[in-house]
Amino acid sequence: MSDDLETPQHETPQRRPIWAYVTIGLLAGFLSGLFGIGGGIVIVPLLVLLAHVERKRASGTSLAAIVPSALVGVASYAVGGHVDWLIALILVVGSVVGAQVGAWLLHRLPVGVIRWAFIAFLAVVAVNLFLAVPSREAELALTAWPVVGLVALGFVTGVLSGILGVGGGIVVVPMLILLFGQSDLVAKGTSLAMMIPTALSGTIGNLRRKNVDLVGAGLVGVSACVTTALGAALAAALDPQTASIVFAAFLVVLIVRLVVEAVQAGRTAKAERASQASPEADRA
Repeated sequence: MSDDLETPQHETPQRRPIWAYVTIGLLAGFLSGLFGIGGGIVIVPLLVLLAHVERKRASGTSLAAIVPSALVGVASYAVGGHVDWLIALILVVGSVVGAQVGAWLLHRLPVGVIRWAFIAFLAVVAVNLFLAVPSREAELALTAWPVVGLVALGFVTGVLSGILGVGGGIVVVPMLILLFGQSDLVAKGTSLAMMIPTALSGTIGNLRRKNVDLVGAGLVGVSACVTTALGAALAAALDPQTASIVFAAFLVVLIVRLVVEAVQAGRTAKAERASQASPEADRA
């Protein structure tokens, strides 16, 4: 009996390599729990590379897969009291609006410039994380200005998500630590809590557009649940300085990947402009 599942008949016939989906889920779940990220930054490229899923469909499938792992991750952090539900709600308010603005700006702004600016931003964040030592006793008093700042952070996160398709945790976790002085564990747990309504909302939209593979998302999501709690446990076991250095190292790896993608996107755009210009030159 084959260990692959057939795709629905209305899709292009192909076979799902179950080993790839399970492997992707196990890795994404561990990173989700360890860093407080959704895991989409890992799931999407690996679905394209290992499972040969079209990129747009991979994004929709990834968003659906994030939901179960984020739930497990939130539960793992909540057990230790490391989730600030009110901050998560404030961030969600900003991100929901920001995501709509980002989607609207997608074809109106130079995405290449924004991509490189985001890479530069991540480089600055990585350097600061190497130097920062978060306090796990820190608490954020929600007075007027911090609330405004959190809404702004959520908004910017949503805009970047809409334009670049990046997950919120990559921005939210380091900003909560560096700008708002939050404990690294609370930042990670709160980030995961923020992702759940966002991922659910996006998945509903993708289902309407038939842009999600629910079976594939289920395979990745269930596999991710196996290792998410393990990642969260390791995050709690690490001392704050080591945890920050590990997160910074992860950002460096991510930066390298984003630079490669940006260079490839630039070359593709240049080639397309050249091909469009060639017929015009021939007519002239």
